[in-house]
Amino acid sequence: MNGSFNLSSAPSEQILRPYFAVRSSSQATGKNGSTTGSRGLQRILRIGSPRKCRSVACCSSSVEGGGEGRGLTYKDAGVDIDAGTELVRRIAKMAPGIGGFGGLFPLGDSYLVAGTDGVGTKLKLAFETGIHDTIGIDLVAMSVNDIVTSGAKPLFFLDYFATSQLDVDLAEQVIKGIVDGCQQSDCVLLGGETAEMPDFYAKGEYDLSGFAVGIVKKDSVMDGKNIKEGDSLIGLPSSGVHSNGFSLVRKVLARSGSSLNDQLPTINGNSITLGQALMAPTVIYVKQVLEIISKGGVKGIAHITGGGFTDNIPRVFPAGLGAKIYNDSWDIPTIFKWIQETGNIEDSEMRRTFNMGIGMVLVVDRDVAPRIITESSKTNPAFLIGEVITGEGVIFA
Repeated sequence: MNGSFNLSSAPSEQILRPYFAVRSSSQATGKNGSTTGSRGLQRILRIGSPRKCRSVACCSSSVEGGGEGRGLTYKDAGVDIDAGTELVRRIAKMAPGIGGFGGLFPLGDSYLVAGTDGVGTKLKLAFETGIHDTIGIDLVAMSVNDIVTSGAKPLFFLDYFATSQLDVDLAEQVIKGIVDGCQQSDCVLLGGETAEMPDFYAKGEYDLSGFAVGIVKKDSVMDGKNIKEGDSLIGLPSSGVHSNGFSLVRKVLARSGSSLNDQLPTINGNSITLGQALMAPTVIYVKQVLEIISKGGVKGIAHITGGGFTDNIPRVFPAGLGAKIYNDSWDIPTIFKWIQETGNIEDSEMRRTFNMGIGMVLVVDRDVAPRIITESSKTNPAFLIGEVITGEGVIFA
């Protein structure tokens, strides 16, 4: 999953194929046809109490079955990020040009940009909580947030809804969320497929996948090729876990014995249930990101999904560059603290699995960073979270 997508490396009229990036969050229907990864939330629901992003302290207590002296990992939950990365490497040999957040297809002076995804095992919590009217927002978000990283405006969306026995009322709730997500991203729900497959799914359960197409002028593509040392990293806050890492979340839940009805404290002193916090819909960043791009200074964009900061940010960098993330630069939502402390999960594992409160990262000229942050703060928060450095990977300092 590492490695930036370099548009200039392909002939001008070569079809740039979808990247088959395997998402590291164990979703049933993975990224662009994969079956391993998940994605790895709108309405900036601040679930956290005020705490800055200093190294998230691991709880000293252990979790039963988590390993002697070792924190719970994503691999313990059944998701092998390294195996997914290896599959991407092998696919890249068969389909050169993959590696970005979306597939680009030349069309005159523009590119069509396409992405496809599901919502992973977050569906399991939808079944348990009975919250079905926002899962469709997650579905739309996972695709449109990917294609906007190229600077593309989403045009239309298609969905696939599959179940053993169609429950019209339940399906209506799900589709309502999809319509809502399309409205938030200013794209058209063009159509979809409803598949009724007796005996294929458990009673009351369903699966979802979606597909989005956008467009961007060829001379306006966000390809990261001009990123240089010293550029600033601006983070746009998430609403929580989004749709990534739920296999690990569910493992933590199962071992902790916690109830989805348990209360979590919030930043304003009120309370929210664990289930509500986990089901908070994915933030759709399309309008905010396109507005920021329109004013200039943006060089690259990373959607923080499966793979977290560790794997996603380097994907937009030219070779030889890495990221330094500033500690104390944003508030970590309470839900991530609960996951880490309850699961006894190491900092590095948290950062490679979850968005930790930042759902999108923009790489911008250092000189324009203050303007972007000030202008964004009038409607949606934005934080200076780091800088581009010489080297590889992501460090926290």
